Amino acid sequence: MGETDDSGLDAAGSLAELLEGNRRFVLGDAAHPNQDVHRRATLAGGQRPFALIFGCADSRVAAEIIFDRGLGDLFVVRTAGHVVDNAVLGSIEFGVEVLEIPLVIVLGHDSCGAVKATMEAHDSGRMPSGYLRTVVEMLSSSVIGARQHGHGEINEIVAEHSVQVAQQLPERSSSIGRRVADGRLAIVAMEYALSDGAVRVLSSTIATPDVQIA
Repeated sequence: MGETDDSGLDAAGSLAELLEGNRRFVLGDAAHPNQDVHRRATLAGGQRPFALIFGCADSRVAAEIIFDRGLGDLFVVRTAGHVVDNAVLGSIEFGVEVLEIPLVIVLGHDSCGAVKATMEAHDSGRMPSGYLRTVVEMLSSSVIGARQHGHGEINEIVAEHSVQVAQQLPERSSSIGRRVADGRLAIVAMEYALSDGAVRVLSSTIATPDVQIA
């Protein structure tokens, strides 16, 4: 595909680019755009990514690969179980405030190890040691809430967690909330399937019939 410039896209256009890139990835027809020497040199003076991906740190869910994008396209923030702390909020605020990114994707995936560890901790009554305990504690509200809604299977809980995080971002950050309220920013929750590489939309603040909610 060579070099493309998607920096002027709005939220709907950004989402369409991501979904098209994922389609190519699933079909094994990746174009690998914006990954050459010229693109690298072009970006040396600054960046204008068209989407921010907040996802799980799992090594199998690399955003630039599964969405078939390149250098300067995506601003990526990742934590185990895509849990939100102050550093995550600050990173997302930097993306939307300073870089003026119009779209935030909250990206979960099936069979999430962090969610599984949290479920096991609740079932056994034994919390893990070290800082893994912090991750489990931060995921606990999502696990408890999903189970209260009748969702007991791990992938149901992952999906519920992703939707909850997408809802919480504008509630916890006033700058994110203002941008969502005035239409400068959209937040979309997605789930990635490890087996076939496809993403599906779980929730979206984009008011367009082109966005298909799973």
